[in-house]
Amino acid sequence: MSTDDAYEQALDTASELLGQRLELPMSPGEPASGADFRKLATVHTFGDSWTRTALSTHDRSLVSVAIAATLGAFEPLRGQLRIALNNGVTQDEIVDLFIHLAVYAGAARAFETYQVALSVFAEGGSS
Repeated sequence: MSTDDAYEQALDTASELLGQRLELPMSPGEPASGADFRKLATVHTFGDSWTRTALSTHDRSLVSVAIAATLGAFEPLRGQLRIALNNGVTQDEIVDLFIHLAVYAGAARAFETYQVALSVFAEGGSS
């Protein structure tokens, strides 16, 4: 499979997970080589990781939310929350995840990243 084919397949997987096409526009001032980074990261994430089958999409979604929240990676967390809600994870499951996160990653981090979850819930995701 060519790099372009792998990238298109990864974009298809991302679109399925998100429920909409993944858009990765270049930022003002970003060098052309930034497109290479975006392709590589997309193929690795949605081509190599999300397509594995030992974990269900539901479980992988919860793990991904927990990782992004623990790291304090706000924009990736938004995306992971959208993926989770789009793939059957409930808001109550996400709240329980943040309760658990408070114990292991600290209350401050959990509360801070829970605010991101609340903003995604307000977008109208599944309950």
